[in-house]
Amino acid sequence: MRALWFWLPWMVLCGAGCAPAFDWREVRPDGSGATALFPCKPTSQSRQVRLAASQVQLVLVACAAGDATWALAHADVLDPSLVAPALVELRAAAASNLSASSTLDLPLKVEGATPNPMSQRVQLTGRLPDGKAVNAQVAVFAKGTRVFQATVIGTRWPADAPDTFFSSLRLRP
Repeated sequence: MRALWFWLPWMVLCGAGCAPAFDWREVRPDGSGATALFPCKPTSQSRQVRLAASQVQLVLVACAAGDATWALAHADVLDPSLVAPALVELRAAAASNLSASSTLDLPLKVEGATPNPMSQRVQLTGRLPDGKAVNAQVAVFAKGTRVFQATVIGTRWPADAPDTFFSSLRLRP
């Protein structure tokens, strides 16, 4: 019995360490050419949307961990002239959906991305349709004619978690 009391605090500490709110894992969404670390196991869904004046299949991979939702969306706009307008639309839609009241530019470097002046990462402060205050970080970038939007949205998260997510983004050749 004495041995149990000796080990009990260690088992509690180890158990707490083994059940984190964030369980980071590498995810390679089908058909995207992307790799990202997600703090939870994402699910995938897709739908037809209008983006940059064309109809495209948008695929979203997302999950919830902690008090945030983590997502990566991608679509092929098929025409190189539509890439920059699509990136602008994706960023604007994110801000509009939150009725964002403030925006802060953040650094973005996605290995393998095609250089584009419209690629960027921003922090948004806004509200959900139900009025709940939220923060979001959104990055838009491209590889060829495929456009991407990576998003973290929620009420709070550990300070380094969004950087872990965004710095893990890679686009394979």
